[in-house]
Amino acid sequence: MKGYLTKGLFWLLLSLPGLLMFRSFLQGDALAMDMLHPSGEMSVRLMILAMLPGPLSEFFGLNRFFRGWMKIRRNLGVAAFGYAMLHLLFYIFDMNSLAAMLEEFGIPGIWTGWLSLVLMLLPALISFDVAMRRLGRNWKNIQRLVYPALIIGLVHWILLDWAWQPAMVHLAPLIIAWILRYIGRTRRHRRQRSMT
Repeated sequence: MKGYLTKGLFWLLLSLPGLLMFRSFLQGDALAMDMLHPSGEMSVRLMILAMLPGPLSEFFGLNRFFRGWMKIRRNLGVAAFGYAMLHLLFYIFDMNSLAAMLEEFGIPGIWTGWLSLVLMLLPALISFDVAMRRLGRNWKNIQRLVYPALIIGLVHWILLDWAWQPAMVHLAPLIIAWILRYIGRTRRHRRQRSMT
């Protein structure tokens, strides 16, 4: 019972920014176009948070903190997809017609967003224990689609904002984590070579 309550509170915390965004829109305090940036940014942030514990725990060691973080990373990934869908919903409200959406589909800043969303879809759909057991090794390979989804999502952001700095600030922690992972692996390989 305690586990379900904790999980419920965690999901409430994850969904709270989205609920506030939607309430602002419904109350007329903000237009749909005003909600595009915060919903997309929230999706990117959660995706990065879901990706960080793997490389960081590999470098620093799998302690209690990283074990806890690893346990919630699937939830963070699913929440990132949820915010991507909210981003899409605000986009639909903003465009107000399928014809208008199709008309601008060929713009690089738009189709990169669609591609990123499609790449996020399958990992989100199989982010539960039964799928993990049934798919075996393939589960992890499918989950790796989040990497191109993130990169393409950031390209989408840069192309629409015409400013690369905010997107790169968000990506910086993950780049640092990947560098630390590389350093850690290099050190281990050197140690193994010196022992043989």
